[in-house]
Amino acid sequence: MQMLYNSESFVVVAFDVPATQGEGQQGGTRGGYEIVDKFARKEIFLEGAVAASFQQGVQALVESGPTEEAMDEFIGRFTVLAQQPVVLH
Repeated sequence: MQMLYNSESFVVVAFDVPATQGEGQQGGTRGGYEIVDKFARKEIFLEGAVAASFQQGVQALVESGPTEEAMDEFIGRFTVLAQQPVVLH
């Protein structure tokens, strides 16, 4: 788990989880990104093709030297789907 981004609006954490191995399968990792919308108090976990799309979009933004507002706008596109409420223990 690695925190990648933290603004007033969002937190993005990357997860790399060892992939389960079946007989004759190679090891590796699977992972994704957890995005927490601080204002809506909801989170979403992106994996698979959606996570790959998110990663590519972030990389393109980073190469252009984005502002915090640009990053938050991009991340906000993914949190529209967030349904899981953030619960503090």
